[in-house]
Amino acid sequence: MQNIHDECAACTRCKLCQTRKHVVPGSGSPTAQVVFIGEGPGAQEDAKGLPFVGASGKFLDEMLGSIGLKRDDVFIANVVKCRPPNNRDPEKEEILACMPFLQRQIKVIAPKIIVTLGRFSMQLFLPDAKISQIHGKVQKVGEFVILPLFHPAAALFNGSMRGVLKDDFLVLGKLLSGEMNLD
Repeated sequence: MQNIHDECAACTRCKLCQTRKHVVPGSGSPTAQVVFIGEGPGAQEDAKGLPFVGASGKFLDEMLGSIGLKRDDVFIANVVKCRPPNNRDPEKEEILACMPFLQRQIKVIAPKIIVTLGRFSMQLFLPDAKISQIHGKVQKVGEFVILPLFHPAAALFNGSMRGVLKDDFLVLGKLLSGEMNLD
């Protein structure tokens, strides 16, 4: 995993390397059962070099705690490893440039479950899906068990989404406890 992180730090595959302060390869357990994949680093993440350290991260921590997990139990990454300027959406060529890093991280970790946070990460596995239709519903994609969720930032911009996200997050707890089947 350290090799992947070092390669991310030296990456110049796309223009995002020109404006980043820090690359944000991901953090957490390299043996995690669960990998969370967000969209891309924000300003605080770019400043610290760690994923989900801002307000969205605090909400993610709260949701992890609601099912008895903490950050050290999971691995958290993003679709792109460098902050898009002004928090704009990542562009297709930026996503493609970062894909090999994310694919290698997933291969090394070999998680039981991949939780996608938002549409950009969901589209990596379910390109034709609409998050509004499949959020909180377990999907099987090849060898992967995918749980698509809205991005935690959605709850920050729309308070009514907090309950939706919390309810959907409980599905992850059921999967991990064996209360719900992974197949």
